[in-house]
Amino acid sequence: MDKLMEFLPFLIPLILAELAVLGYTLFHIFTHSAYKRGSRALWVVLAIVLMNTFIGPILYFLFGKEDS
Repeated sequence: MDKLMEFLPFLIPLILAELAVLGYTLFHIFTHSAYKRGSRALWVVLAIVLMNTFIGPILYFLFGKEDS
């Protein structure tokens, strides 16, 4: 338990950043209807499932987001 308390000051900002990136990604997915690859359902699932490593949101903005 002491180890967790030791790392807590580093974990809280990381968790908040993760949730902020996921929130912005989901907002963007739900407010746009055109995607370069895949569908809305695919990107929602990928963003949520892979959010722990930031990979889901990064993949969306690299490969799914339609240039506008």
